[in-house]
Amino acid sequence: MRPLRFGVPVFLLSLILAPLAMAENDPHKLDAVTVTASRSQGQVGKTPQKVTVITRQELEDQLAITGDQAQVLSNLIPGYAPSRQKLSNAGESFRGRNPLFLVDGVPQSNPLRDGSRDGYTIDLSMVERIEVIHGASAEHGLGATGGIINFVTRRPEGDRVRQHAGVSVSAPTDYESDGLGYKADYRVEGLHGKWDYLAGVTYQSRGLFYDANGDAIGVDNTQGDIMDSESHDVMVKVGYWFDDNQNLQLTVNRFFLEGNHDYLAVNGVRRNRTPTTSEKGDPEGKPTRNEVLTTSLNYHNLDLAGNDLQVQLYTQRFRARYGGGTFDTFQVDPEALGEDRIYDQSQNESDKVGGKITLNRDGLFNGRVKLTTGLDVLQDETSQVLVHTDREWVPETRFQNIAPFLQGEWRVTDRLTAQAGVRYEYAKLDVDDFTTLAYYGDDHKQGNRVVGGDPSFDETLLNGGLTYQITEGLQLFANYSEGFGMPDVGRVLRAIGDDGARVDDFLDLRPIVTDNREVGIRINQHPVTFEASYFESDSDLGARLADNGSGFFEVKREKTEINGVEAQVGWQVEENHHLSASYAHTSGKYDGDDDGHLESRLDARNIAPDRLTLRWQARWTSRLRSQVQGSHYFSRHFDDDNTNFDGYNLVDLSLVYQLPKGQLSGGIENLFNEDYFTYYSQSATNREDQYFKGRGRVITVGYSLDF
Repeated sequence: MRPLRFGVPVFLLSLILAPLAMAENDPHKLDAVTVTASRSQGQVGKTPQKVTVITRQELEDQLAITGDQAQVLSNLIPGYAPSRQKLSNAGESFRGRNPLFLVDGVPQSNPLRDGSRDGYTIDLSMVERIEVIHGASAEHGLGATGGIINFVTRRPEGDRVRQHAGVSVSAPTDYESDGLGYKADYRVEGLHGKWDYLAGVTYQSRGLFYDANGDAIGVDNTQGDIMDSESHDVMVKVGYWFDDNQNLQLTVNRFFLEGNHDYLAVNGVRRNRTPTTSEKGDPEGKPTRNEVLTTSLNYHNLDLAGNDLQVQLYTQRFRARYGGGTFDTFQVDPEALGEDRIYDQSQNESDKVGGKITLNRDGLFNGRVKLTTGLDVLQDETSQVLVHTDREWVPETRFQNIAPFLQGEWRVTDRLTAQAGVRYEYAKLDVDDFTTLAYYGDDHKQGNRVVGGDPSFDETLLNGGLTYQITEGLQLFANYSEGFGMPDVGRVLRAIGDDGARVDDFLDLRPIVTDNREVGIRINQHPVTFEASYFESDSDLGARLADNGSGFFEVKREKTEINGVEAQVGWQVEENHHLSASYAHTSGKYDGDDDGHLESRLDARNIAPDRLTLRWQARWTSRLRSQVQGSHYFSRHFDDDNTNFDGYNLVDLSLVYQLPKGQLSGGIENLFNEDYFTYYSQSATNREDQYFKGRGRVITVGYSLDF
């Protein structure tokens, strides 16, 4: 374990002192919120690691403005990178690394062949809240090197049948009929004896996006797009209560999003700031899409001989189809010309099955100790196939993982609480003999033959933390945690350039272990709330994606170090008005020449821009509430002068009005019609076909009814 370097910027100290100067003596307590993403059932504001819970009302306020799920996350999570406004979430990092997406604890991310499509696996209309654990965590195993984002689905409430119906329409203010978008959702839930149930369905049609000048934004027919697309989500949840303490629940969710395939991209020209646009056309091949089926069976016993027992069995079937082309990579003969060139496109296929057992026991040793133990198992089979020629680009890779863990909490005194835990990860890869595509062979005439293997890895991961309650409203916290991940195994395997190579000898398949260290302060003293932390995140053998010069990315295994600051302050000005501000800064370096010194700065594909967000929430009457939010993205310079970032400002407005029957909502995204290129387009790629502008002003109007 490395010592923490307290490189906290001076401005953080002023942020800490300011709320103390404004605070009153009477403490203002919030209802305790248990975080299900925490295996030990930690409560918000009492954990040594930074945790955020996004409530249903916060989601509704954001969805009144935008239907872009990545934008919702970016608006509400300071350390999350700006949305690409596309189906792909490549480059949408969390604290400079990848987050692990979960739905009710079921992993959605696919690290064995990271196609960056795990942000769209459920419609947010099905979600009750979002739990966010900031920083590396091994609580749910593989993939959370940047943190955990857990979508907790809705559950039946009340003692009668309840229904919900909602509709919304959105359009750019520079009106174009093909820019219209529509959404409808319906839900029914209820209780019947010992049974409870919930069923919901959503349908969404997204129009073409337009920039602030009224020009069509370029469609990404390769990586996938959310504009000019249709999606639907169907969720069914059925539960049975054996008694007041134990129940069994089955959840099935199927999400499907597919492009309409109506537009062609017109490449931009970076040297004169001409953006990529779209024109009507008939793209070759099949439309891009995400198809995800997630199922889970959960047993919960609140009092099994004084223990709290949770058992989960789950499956996930994930299919992500990408756009295609006559790329050299796809050719049987890369030197073929004209009509002899083969058109193809790829699809990632992943099938997971797993289980989790968690046992909690509180009140030990005179009520001062709480223990949590459990066991996780996972099998993930992943491949990447070429759709039209039925070839394997990435061979089927089987990943098997077993991980027992033990976590303890000790209330040392009434003010000091210590936590510590250990998790043992054993993982094995199993790859059969395969042959790469011809492109990777020495003469491009035939692929390289690779001898399969079954390399195994094991890691013992530690975590520990302290919280110290100085006063009822003032707390200090410190945390050390380790995360466990894998490099993009599929990207490594498909690009093996040596004939006769052996999978067992490939060191680039070794795991990524990330160390996260963090110190911070929390203040909850009416009318002020405040939280700030400084973190460091290091990996001795990281996995950085680097452009190989042709617009495609390769995995680089290098030492990386990331550090940053996150701060949030809220002020209840009076009973019905709340002001808040958040700031996030992240920076990082890597060892590009393997000399032991971190001399190069991480680029925009890995690091988000610094951002300041201000928000004003007001309740004008018992029926009307509003929200205004503004974000300033600070300009940034990188080692490559061609990928510097020019910052921009975005302001959004939402209104919600409670009618005698139903609720009316309205939102304006990009209120002042800011003209800008997205962060990823400016700084994370040099491709002319990905030089996209961001959306101009968009108005959304919705109506919903609960009955």
